[in-house]
This record gives sequence, structure tokens and C-alpha cells, in this order.
Amino acid sequence: MFSGIEFNNKHSYKDMNLTIAKREIGNPSKIKRLERVAFSNQIYDFSELYGMQEYEERSLKYKFNIGFGSYFEPFYIFESEVINWIMGVNDKVILKDDFIPGYYFLAEVVNDPTNEHLFAGGTLEVEFTAYPFKIGDLEEGNDIWDDFNFLLDVAQETEFEVNSSKEVTLYNPGASTLRPAINAAASMKIIKGNTTFNVHAGRSQSYDFHLDTGENPIMITGNGTISFHFHKEMI
Repeated sequence: MFSGIEFNNKHSYKDMNLTIAKREIGNPSKIKRLERVAFSNQIYDFSELYGMQEYEERSLKYKFNIGFGSYFEPFYIFESEVINWIMGVNDKVILKDDFIPGYYFLAEVVNDPTNEHLFAGGTLEVEFTAYPFKIGDLEEGNDIWDDFNFLLDVAQETEFEVNSSKEVTLYNPGASTLRPAINAAASMKIIKGNTTFNVHAGRSQSYDFHLDTGENPIMITGNGTISFHFHKEMI
């Protein structure tokens, strides 16, 4: 079985009969915010002034073979079908590459694809502009042992029963700051560092409450069950 990508509700090989001649999975560049002190050689880096390093979007490039399968339409007719598929969304949506199991990208085609008409078919080169990080398929705290990666994954609990107060540690195994969704059976308080966050009953998500990369020790006060929902993001 040939590998491919899943995008816009179709698989490039299983649904479109396209094979991939070449793929380039680019990496994001850091956005550096540097300031030089006047009349000095000293340069200060303010890139993490608000707690996290920013990254540029990343590029995903694929060169598809067109016309080498069960399709016998003229090249330009089938090419139009393919272009309408890959350019049929106007926002970043899920893109899965069979070569990168367990993760997905958020991507969109912005620049126009380029083609080459050969004797029996041709090729179509497509560049996707993607969110800087690839995102884990499985939510953190899952217990699916068969998919556990000993190099990249962390076994952890993300749901807790709180009786008055409870100290817990949440682990962010990725490379990006995360803002988890929280499900709470009742109103509670979360203390992280020197900051206290009020959590309402039900599902909520705050821009202010985030998980840094690595260990995040927190204190939870209240009564009832509380759970944290997030997916790791890797470069």
C-alpha cells in the first residue's frame, strides 16, 4: 500500500489514487525579538518576554504523481479535480501524513500549485502552510499502552478527585505552551506559582491558565472531580 496524506476528508492515495514522488516536511523558524543597547555591542533577547518562544509557520511540500493508477482521464481534467480538493478549504484544517503516525498538522494551501505534464500523466507540486507544531492525536492522560512512545510520551493522570485540597503535577511533554480545557464538577481554585485561577463548574478554558513545557506543579482547592484536557505539540 502506498503512503499518502489525509486532508479535507480525503486520502491522497486511497481516494484520489495519487502517489507521492517527493515530500519535504519543513521545520518552523524561531521568531527572535532582539534589541541592541545604544552605543554598545550588547544585544538583549525579548523573545520569551510573555513566557514562550514564538515560531513562524512551517511549510509542508508534496510532489504528487498524476495519472499513474486507475484513472485514465486526460491529465488536466484529473489535475483540476486534485486542485479543487487541496484548495477547497479557506482555513487551516487537519492534515495527516502516513509517514508521521500519531500526529497531525493544521494546514492550508495558500500558494498556487505548480504542474508538469509528462508523456503519461504528470506531477503536481503543492505547498501547505501549517501551524508551527505537529499535534498529538491522543489526549494526554490516555492509557492506550500500544501507542505509548518511550522517547516522547509521559504517562500521567489528568483527572483528580479533590477533597478540600490536592497537590498534583501536570506534565507538558511538548515544545509549546498549552492552555488546557478544564472540566470541573464544582467551582474550584487552581494555584500555579503565585497566581490563583478561579474555575467554574462545567467545561472552561482560560487564556491566562497555561502549562509550561515540562513539569507544572499546581494546588487545587475545592470538592469534586476535575480533569484537564490537552494534546502535546511537537516541533
